[in-house]
Amino acid sequence: MTNKPSIRTIRAYDVDDSNEGYRVLVDQLWPRGMKKESLNLDQWAKDLAPSTDLRKWFDHDPEKWDEFQGRYADELAEKKDARQALLDEAGQGPILLIYAAKDEQHNHAIVLQRILEQDRS
Repeated sequence: MTNKPSIRTIRAYDVDDSNEGYRVLVDQLWPRGMKKESLNLDQWAKDLAPSTDLRKWFDHDPEKWDEFQGRYADELAEKKDARQALLDEAGQGPILLIYAAKDEQHNHAIVLQRILEQDRS
């Protein structure tokens, strides 16, 4: 049994030098107040972020979380090539999905993480 390298999520404001892995910002917009060099990114995957319409509809409302997950998964289903490109560029090592949302339990990076883990298996 082989262990698959991890795919983890982390808030942009919590990233530091101890966070190892292929660093990918998965937001459409740059995190407010962050300097570009502070994240030390390997990739900015804007194309894997939720659409503007979906992001505005969700508005980080936990009551919309279940429906948001389904809608975002539908969007990601249409972006298989972009998902595979991210996995190819990251190689076999760990991946760190970076997001700016305050809510660590209800954000798009969690959905993307689950789908990328399925893609990688």
